[in-house]
Amino acid sequence: MGLTKQYLRYVASAVFGLIGSQKGNIVFVTLRGEKGRYVAVPACEHVFIWDIRKGEKILILQGLKHEVTCLCPSPDGLHLSVGYEDGSIRIFSLLSGEGNVTFNGHKAAVTALSYDQLGGRLVSGSKDTDVIVWDVINESGLYRLKGHKDAITQVLFLREKNLLITSGKDTVVKWWDLDTQHCFKTMVGHRTEVWGMVLVSEEKRLITGSADSELRAWDITYIEELKDLGEPNSKKSRGSSLGTQENHETETGDPGVDEDPEDRILSCNKAGSIMREGRDRVVNLAIDRTGRILACHGTDSILEVFCILSKEEIQKKMDKKIKKARKKAKLSSGEGEQEDSGVSVVMSLQDEIQRVANIKASAKIKSFDLIHSPHGGLKAVFLLQNNLVEVYTLNPSTPAPQPIRTARITIGGHRSDVRTLSFSSDNIAILSAAADSVKIWNRSTLQCIRTMACEYALCSLFVPGDRQVIIGTKTGKLQLYDLASGNLLETVEAHDGALWSISLSPDQHGFVTGGADQSVKFWDFELVKDENCAQKRLSVKQTRILQLDEEVLSVRYSPNQQLLAVSLLDCTVKIFYVDTLKFFLSLYGHKLPVLCMDISSDGALIATGSADRNVKIWGLDFGDCHRSLFAHEDSVMYLQFVPKSHLFFTAGKDHKIKQWDADRFEHIQTLEGHHQEVWCLAVSPNGDYIVSSSHDKSLRLWERTKEPLILEEEQEMQREAEYEDSVAKEDQPVVPGEAQGDSYFPGKKTVETVKAAERIMEAIELYREETAKMKEHEAICKAAGKEVPLPVNPILMAYGNILPSAYVLEVFKGIKSSELEEALLVLPFSYVPDILKLFDEFFQLGSNIELLCRCLFFLLRIHFGQISSNQMLVPVIEKLKKTTISKVSEVRDIIGFNMAGLEFLKRECEAKSEVEFFSDATNSFEEKKRKRKKREKLIMTLA
Repeated sequence: MGLTKQYLRYVASAVFGLIGSQKGNIVFVTLRGEKGRYVAVPACEHVFIWDIRKGEKILILQGLKHEVTCLCPSPDGLHLSVGYEDGSIRIFSLLSGEGNVTFNGHKAAVTALSYDQLGGRLVSGSKDTDVIVWDVINESGLYRLKGHKDAITQVLFLREKNLLITSGKDTVVKWWDLDTQHCFKTMVGHRTEVWGMVLVSEEKRLITGSADSELRAWDITYIEELKDLGEPNSKKSRGSSLGTQENHETETGDPGVDEDPEDRILSCNKAGSIMREGRDRVVNLAIDRTGRILACHGTDSILEVFCILSKEEIQKKMDKKIKKARKKAKLSSGEGEQEDSGVSVVMSLQDEIQRVANIKASAKIKSFDLIHSPHGGLKAVFLLQNNLVEVYTLNPSTPAPQPIRTARITIGGHRSDVRTLSFSSDNIAILSAAADSVKIWNRSTLQCIRTMACEYALCSLFVPGDRQVIIGTKTGKLQLYDLASGNLLETVEAHDGALWSISLSPDQHGFVTGGADQSVKFWDFELVKDENCAQKRLSVKQTRILQLDEEVLSVRYSPNQQLLAVSLLDCTVKIFYVDTLKFFLSLYGHKLPVLCMDISSDGALIATGSADRNVKIWGLDFGDCHRSLFAHEDSVMYLQFVPKSHLFFTAGKDHKIKQWDADRFEHIQTLEGHHQEVWCLAVSPNGDYIVSSSHDKSLRLWERTKEPLILEEEQEMQREAEYEDSVAKEDQPVVPGEAQGDSYFPGKKTVETVKAAERIMEAIELYREETAKMKEHEAICKAAGKEVPLPVNPILMAYGNILPSAYVLEVFKGIKSSELEEALLVLPFSYVPDILKLFDEFFQLGSNIELLCRCLFFLLRIHFGQISSNQMLVPVIEKLKKTTISKVSEVRDIIGFNMAGLEFLKRECEAKSEVEFFSDATNSFEEKKRKRKKREKLIMTLA
């Protein structure tokens, strides 16, 4: 058997050039006790925490591989819940940056997240139309709510009531009673998708945004409150108002609406509409935490801000209106004070919700968040479509409030997609160029060290010496920049059409360009006298031109500078002699144009990548095609050889980067990370680094490690990953009494839950084997009449030589709380009798009562029919019933005693200090801090 060829593995090193992704939403987060200074922004699969005052990235919450779609901070400000495109939810600690809690329940992207008032429960909505309520403290799912017919757009908890409101693209708003987990009301007053909703006016009013220019307001009336008031006509008025709503709903034919008004928890009647200035759909609708400021935006760059007046302000406005009406009536009638009592004024919705101002951002708004600053102003942060974060302040209390832009995060990325990348000769600097700017990055720190304005860039290179760079633009110009000063030295009109490709000559005295004007031009570097400076500066001059019959897409020099490869729009690659420009070879075989190509460093091979998704490897001596490889699922956008080797990398529109061996014609590895089309890549001169750019606005750095990569092992790992994906995509286990596919359990089957079930089965098998061995051992000892040593199982020895039953308990304790139910659901029934018998032993020990009860009740629930019909398990269940009740009562007594003790200590502390215990001292601390800063400033000015 021959030796296996080994390669070195490339791994993802960093993501940079990205300020914020567009799929998720931006939110303010509290960090180090400061509010309004830090924002969390989705960045592909990660979450970046930006300091908007300094414009610096201070924390990265590391994701796995799926894109972030939703963010929601917890009420206490210590955690951030993150929803992903695969339906998973992770909760990160903002103190440590670690995500220890993971919820898996949705089958599609998470679209909405919301915490309850205390932060103990989290509700999530998804594109799979399901709503799931999660227990954050217990790290498990509570229940799944089904009823919507399209993607969920917003979910809201009510603070005072145990109710939930959800809206969706199916045009309805649903009200859920979480005590019974059912939908008790469906609002059908919208004709198009409901894109957002908020609760205002102490949760007595609901405002919804749809696909038109109206914001609809709905008055919420709770039946219990009306009954408590004891109004004689309340029932009659309630019945009439509810009857109106019922008739409206019945006309629309919605089957989920209650018919009996008395059975309803609340009524919801339309109060009116607020007209927006925008004519398109509402994209986001939100209020600040005080509930006073309402804001919304459409698909444009304008945020409309409204102020919701308090009861006192409404009353004051009402009094003014009445006074004005009385004065007007007095002047018109001229009969004195007798007519004053007949004046009546009606307040409209526009009087209660007033327009404050419009904030115009510099580009289209993708998401925003609001926060009320301590000084009374409003701070709004925007995540824009062009990879930008902007912060505006507004003072709503002034007569004519004007928004002021206070901060902007721009330096960390380009405004549009990066279309060209280059490495400097020392492997330290990276050049990236887009439609409006050229940026130079330090590879080790990933900091942007220079930004220069340019035209739409398509290709680039570092001039030998790395002091200047040349950019080829879409308008056919060559732009020469000086890196030290960041100035544009010269602009040369090179081609009449787009300048698609540029290639440095191996002797480093010049370069060649190819453009859409069907020509290839040769250029030399030269030093010319600068008019503004006594010293000479670098310039370029055209030496020769090669006219062709088709548009040129790519050009490449051979390493010995004898041949020039030119890719044309007619799907061929033509090879010319550099010295005479005579035709040498024509490489044909691609069905679509060749978009990229490269020649190996020894000049023996040329690889071409085409829009037909294939890569062909050719010999440069005779122009024969060595092999054609099906490389990507979409067009091959870029191709480059690793220096001093026959390995090359390709980038495709299928979001992947692949490494290939041109000698053995094998696929070596796939670099996955980008979430959209990969436009270009660059390999460093030493081959240790790769940088790539994508339509997701991110730049990614890949690093070559010392870890050997063996193809057989890589293929085996790929097959295992495919198998695990297929296991996760299989149908969910059927629960008796439920229809196929109608699972109301909050979790879902994943590879982790299957592995957890396998661990339980292995533990039960070990328990059975060890129990049988112990019985045999007892029989042997009895027959021999002396003690014979029993060999210890190595697994039990690793756990400290514990009993087999104790090992089973350790396995249960090792399963994640969020995966426990799904693991038990996958478990075959043949293992359940042993588990029930073991649970009886565990209850006797008196520890882990909560975990045992949770497992026991779940198993009884899903296997009730089989357990109840098994006569062997009846005494076990009877025994479990007694022990469970007694042990749970003991635990309740302990908790009750501890709570009473804490209440006593609380009263003692309050009596001693004469202040309320656990009061929030943050405001007073901030006030002292502000006063101290003012005092220090005053001292400095006096000094």
